[in-house]
Amino acid sequence: MTRIHCFQHVPFETPARIAGWAEEHRYPLAVTRFYEDPHPPSPDTYDWLFIMGGPMSLLDDKAHPWLASEMGAVEAALGAGKTVIGVCLGAQMIAHVLGARVYDNPVKEIGWFPLTLTGAASRHPLTEGVPESFTAFHWHSQTFDLPSGAVHLARSEACAHQMFGHGSNVLGIQFHLEMTPEVIAALADHNSAEIVAAPTVQSRDEILAENTHLQSGYDILDSILGRL
Repeated sequence: MTRIHCFQHVPFETPARIAGWAEEHRYPLAVTRFYEDPHPPSPDTYDWLFIMGGPMSLLDDKAHPWLASEMGAVEAALGAGKTVIGVCLGAQMIAHVLGARVYDNPVKEIGWFPLTLTGAASRHPLTEGVPESFTAFHWHSQTFDLPSGAVHLARSEACAHQMFGHGSNVLGIQFHLEMTPEVIAALADHNSAEIVAAPTVQSRDEILAENTHLQSGYDILDSILGRL
């Protein structure tokens, strides 16, 4: 039986659809909530690791001293050959641990925006069958360089590096396929100061009105997780 563990950084960014997928497949899921307990488990206790998003930056180690501990745990998971999936901040963390640079994106990308798969994605086992273009939810101001050996899988107009694979068991996803309407609303409430007038930042009303894309995102997520 696949044992799943999740690293969560704030109360309002939960595993969401990931937890639902695990429940449907009867995979046990445990969560380390770093805002409550900064002590990550040994990789021996799980088979898959999900690293969720959060409003902090990897550079916020003074405000969040547990970031160093978490990155050590991610490095241990990668070294142990675990399946590791990072979402948003989690993708940046994987990239950083694999030696790539994390830095400010030229613009913030907040709201529902289209993505396009790369040519390599059509040949990659994790993204086979995923539509060449689709709309997903975004909330980020930083990006990353591709780690050495990574395969670039998706881009958006505002951010070149939106998804990468590393080997057959590591995936970084800058955008969000996992969010529910409740999580999106909570994100908009807690991070409302980031919603400013800009071409790549939607209004709160636009963000909350575009839930028609959620199901297609779940279908893509389920397909990727099934292939993992």
